[in-house]
Amino acid sequence: MGMLNYRKYMDPSDGREMELKRQQLLGSSSYFGPSPSSSLMYSASYGYVGQLPLFPVVRLRGLPFDCTDTDILDFFNGLQILDILFVQKGGRFSGEAFCVLAHALQVDLAIQRNRQNMGRRYVEVFRSTKQEYYTAIAHDVSDVRGNSPRRNAPVARSNAPVARSNDDGKDLVEHTGVLRMRGLPYSAGKEDIMEFFEDYQLSEDHVHIVLNSNGRPTGEAYVEFANAEDSKSAMEKDRMTLGSRYIELFPSTAKEMNQAISKAK
Repeated sequence: MGMLNYRKYMDPSDGREMELKRQQLLGSSSYFGPSPSSSLMYSASYGYVGQLPLFPVVRLRGLPFDCTDTDILDFFNGLQILDILFVQKGGRFSGEAFCVLAHALQVDLAIQRNRQNMGRRYVEVFRSTKQEYYTAIAHDVSDVRGNSPRRNAPVARSNAPVARSNDDGKDLVEHTGVLRMRGLPYSAGKEDIMEFFEDYQLSEDHVHIVLNSNGRPTGEAYVEFANAEDSKSAMEKDRMTLGSRYIELFPSTAKEMNQAISKAK
């Protein structure tokens, strides 16, 4: 699916550089602009090149309700994706999402995917703005901090045994010392996760970032704590933010962790 024949998402080896770019993205109004080759492009939609949008973000509508980050990456195969934000309404996934691209010229390429299919549904792709994207982030985070129903975010498809609880029953699940993280920025590395859990003495060996079959991060990770008490205590970090993304935590097991890790091998 997609119009280009090569993949160039965020390479895990470039995680640090991409994380810096994400922070600049959130903190600067002028970081993104036309790439050096932009003078070669004329877009009928924009008129002159000087009118290209400074912030490279598109909005998707009509996504399947079981859509995952990986599905969107596949849909935009060949484009460089910095962030994906699923839009929630009433605590449920609305079928819309924002996708931040690496530079403005890729917006035109993303728009060319308009009305292409994802599964059995065609997806609409619209130009968006930095303000719309920031508003969606603010709404997402305020919902979480206000204890409104958490977004029914798409769940990565897996055949692993389910040690996952629903939002209302996490505190009832027995802890084994392992937590699953969901919603990580694709550029997040082990050190970022260790810093997220800075109150616990973790080493890199305790952090396992899940990759897909192409070796790309899925936005999930597993963390091994010293004991079940620590993992239960660490659940207080549930719904806190790492970068611009809020992180969901789930009690897990070593078996589920090992199966998730082995899938990428």
